[in-house]
Amino acid sequence: MQDQLIVLLKAHQPADATEAAHLQKTLDFVTRTEKCCSRQTLAGHVTASAWILSPDRTRALLTHHKKLNRWLQLGGHMDADDASVQAAATREAQEESGMHDLHLVHSALFDVDAHNIPARQNEPEHYHYDLRFLLQAQRLDFSVSEESHDLAWVDLSTLTDEKNNISISRMAKKTLQTKHDAK
Repeated sequence: MQDQLIVLLKAHQPADATEAAHLQKTLDFVTRTEKCCSRQTLAGHVTASAWILSPDRTRALLTHHKKLNRWLQLGGHMDADDASVQAAATREAQEESGMHDLHLVHSALFDVDAHNIPARQNEPEHYHYDLRFLLQAQRLDFSVSEESHDLAWVDLSTLTDEKNNISISRMAKKTLQTKHDAK
């Protein structure tokens, strides 16, 4: 898996200087850490996320995460039996949304983010090196899992404000730019 991740990371084109710094930090970690996907790696680990677009690609599905008490994209930890990071992102999206007809738009990375996770109970502070993939839903209905307070479809245009989570804002801007470029 480590070699696959290095290839994905080296092929990714960051959107801005902030994402470029996250990409370099993640590439450095993955290159030097054999068990980079294992939760047992206490300094941090690779996680897999899904930026899920509505069928008309005007909204993104966000989760109000229970543990972090923030609105975020869906995603989480990789399992030992995940065939790829893309499969992990899709699995996490399905588990957290109840949606099983999600389409992976492209196998390439959509976004990269490295962020600190605060210590909780028996888990020390550590980093998540989050690899994000673009998925599209075929329908709008979802179910809220035990990991979330709620899920919501949010208009992309409202997510571009820098006052929101910066990485959510960056992904919304990328999505809107791609729509604009396609016209």
